[in-house]
Amino acid sequence: MNRSLPPALPLQACANSRPFCNLHRRLGGVLALGTLLLAGCASMDPQDRVMRDTATLRHGPEAPPQRLTTGFSESLRCMDNLFLTYNVHDVSVLVEDLTDQTKKVNAGTKDMLISAVSDMTVRSRAIRLVVYGTDTGNIIGYLSQAGRKSPYGNIPQFDIKGSVSQLDENLVKEQGQAGISLGQYFNLGSGRNSGTSVLGVDLTVLSTDTLSVVPGVTSRNSIAIVKSGEGLSADATIQKFGANYGMSLSHSDGQAQALRTLVELAAIELLGKLTRTPYWVCLNANPSDAAVRNEISDWFQVMMAQPQALVAWSQEQLRNRLYYLGPVDGLPNEDLKQAVTAYRVALGLSPDPKLDMAFFTAYLNADHWAVTQKHPPPPRPSPPAPAPLALNLGTSSGATRFKAGEDINVTIAPNRDAWLTCYWQDEMQQVLRVFPNRFNHDGRVAAEHPLHLPGAMKFHLIANSRGAAEHLTCFATEKDVMAELPAPLRGTDFEPMQQASLEQVRQAFQAASHGNLTEGNLHVQAQ
Repeated sequence: MNRSLPPALPLQACANSRPFCNLHRRLGGVLALGTLLLAGCASMDPQDRVMRDTATLRHGPEAPPQRLTTGFSESLRCMDNLFLTYNVHDVSVLVEDLTDQTKKVNAGTKDMLISAVSDMTVRSRAIRLVVYGTDTGNIIGYLSQAGRKSPYGNIPQFDIKGSVSQLDENLVKEQGQAGISLGQYFNLGSGRNSGTSVLGVDLTVLSTDTLSVVPGVTSRNSIAIVKSGEGLSADATIQKFGANYGMSLSHSDGQAQALRTLVELAAIELLGKLTRTPYWVCLNANPSDAAVRNEISDWFQVMMAQPQALVAWSQEQLRNRLYYLGPVDGLPNEDLKQAVTAYRVALGLSPDPKLDMAFFTAYLNADHWAVTQKHPPPPRPSPPAPAPLALNLGTSSGATRFKAGEDINVTIAPNRDAWLTCYWQDEMQQVLRVFPNRFNHDGRVAAEHPLHLPGAMKFHLIANSRGAAEHLTCFATEKDVMAELPAPLRGTDFEPMQQASLEQVRQAFQAASHGNLTEGNLHVQAQ
């Protein structure tokens, strides 16, 4: 039978029922003791001790500033703008299955990476991601089949490999319990626990030419997750560039949301390194931080090992700022020296034509819009009025009819130096850009050096098996207008543009060049 005790027992009742009152007094003392014990538990919360023990894992001896984040969505948009600023385009990347080596994190890591890359290329269309996985084989199988899958034989330049490489659960763990009992009348207990887990992701980029690791293009990051005993909440921290990026996780988020945050950070870091764009800007890192300075130094040393690469990079970047108008060929010339000198002055450096570490560092950390607003490109003497642009297109053999599967080689010769952009309309009436492309980013073609498609570039134009006509259309302009085209019409090299016609492309070039262009066409027929 259950007995209920009154909340307060009158003194008169105690006089009449002493044994029962003695029990009541004893129980009252126990309740008071229980209150004190539970208060003590609160002051000795095991989570507090875990947080202190985890601090060393997170921060090291001195805790740097912590930035709160719910993910890197703003940083992904920032990368999209950086790709436009640094004229990054036509980078083709194969992504394989990203496995879970721990066998404990049940989440779609590859799908998270695809979403992150998609978000960072909305406007720039800089990265073309080719998805490949266990349903069709491994990278070797893909590369051996790629030429047969597409008549253009376009193979991605790079391959992303990696995995969820680490999950150390309960790396730091504390438990605390307290309880009291009084026979059949009363039982009271309290318990809390707290623990820290570390989740890690490793990603690497390979060159598909040699299947070797691209030097320095790796991402290794981990996140420390602290879960409270109630199981209702957790918080996580990533350390990068001397700062901690903290985020809160709900019980329903758990490790999957922490993994998504890691993958977004990895995408920013990996593609920033691959394209030599200052991705740390999008992570709000301090340019004077040692990790940033080391990153810049590593890039510079790699490029110095191949001086032509540093010269070509400088030519392309200074042409983006309209300080340089010459070719991007990796060969020093007088125009480049003048451009380097002028931009060094604009960056607050000495007026020397030096491609040194100081210039490289200042350039990567500069706000180029602000620099060019304050220091516009130097005026140039007006050249004599040039002859109207003209293009001559023809096949190397002179033929315009080809057998099914036969290679088509085209020569495009402008009558004077010009920027060329060429589109192929296939037998299905799909339009795709074939020049400039991932093999040759520079659309400037000199009159004395006609353009050969495909030439030495690693793709093919192949006559179709339907016996249908195909068309090559090239636009020649006085300046590079690629960045001024609408993103859907700029497209990605060798990729059919969705719901776009040659007439739409033609109108876009007319608008971007203000009518200062010429057009050349070549029609070929498959037999």
